[in-house]
Amino acid sequence: MIVMGAATYYLHEVIITDAIELPTALATLLGTAIAFFVGFNNNQAYDRWWEARTIWGGLVNDSRTWARNIVHNLDIQENDGELELLKKRLVIRHLGFVYALKEALRGNVDGYYKRFLTDEEIGIVTKQSNVANGILSLNARALQRLCDSGVVDGFRFIQMNDMLTLFTDHMGKCERIKNTVFPTTYVFYTKLFIFILTIFITLILGNTIGAWSILIGWIFGFIFHITHQNGMYLMNPFEEIPTGIPLNQIARTIEINLLEMLGEENIPAPNKPINDEYFL
Repeated sequence: MIVMGAATYYLHEVIITDAIELPTALATLLGTAIAFFVGFNNNQAYDRWWEARTIWGGLVNDSRTWARNIVHNLDIQENDGELELLKKRLVIRHLGFVYALKEALRGNVDGYYKRFLTDEEIGIVTKQSNVANGILSLNARALQRLCDSGVVDGFRFIQMNDMLTLFTDHMGKCERIKNTVFPTTYVFYTKLFIFILTIFITLILGNTIGAWSILIGWIFGFIFHITHQNGMYLMNPFEEIPTGIPLNQIARTIEINLLEMLGEENIPAPNKPINDEYFL
């Protein structure tokens, strides 16, 4: 912007010396129009970010409910170790779903979800294009087995199957946000108009304050540009950036809560903020 402002001032003062003097109201009208563009972009970007945060907040609550129903509402005899293990696997496998979903949304393949699955389960889900959905299918199959064994009655089966449907809804909503591209025309023209505003401010103020118009034009353009960029950073809420949704922290919270409900001893520590400023 500084280079463009300097070039504009040079053209106005040296090459096109008889240029038309532009009215101050022109910059005011253009700035107001750009403010509407920037405001629209930022509002839509924040709506995407907040919807993503709401979805994962719901996933935290539903995960706790899922584990609580399994731990406390399934009637399994103490000597039935196979069904007791199957019940535990329903909770542990759900942690694999949470981390597999996080990995898919961020595109950061770390394979952390595999530690919650057996080798056989890993072989099954990795053959599918959607690993998280494959894990839900495994839990649905295990839930059906518990129902066939009489551990889960018809009412509880419907209730818990509805929980699996909720997890599917959460996953689908996240995928919709990630795969829906924000209209590129709004982004392109907003940036273009900001540069045009910088040019006009430099031209308008050049006759009164001279070369200082370059700095003033840059300041106005910088303010609009940074405001617009703040909204653009919110547009992709699942990116692993400071302004993204803290998926690492949320997934770790779910992991801690569910392992504590199972009575496990090896509980991971909560994630710490980076530079005491933000979570990833």
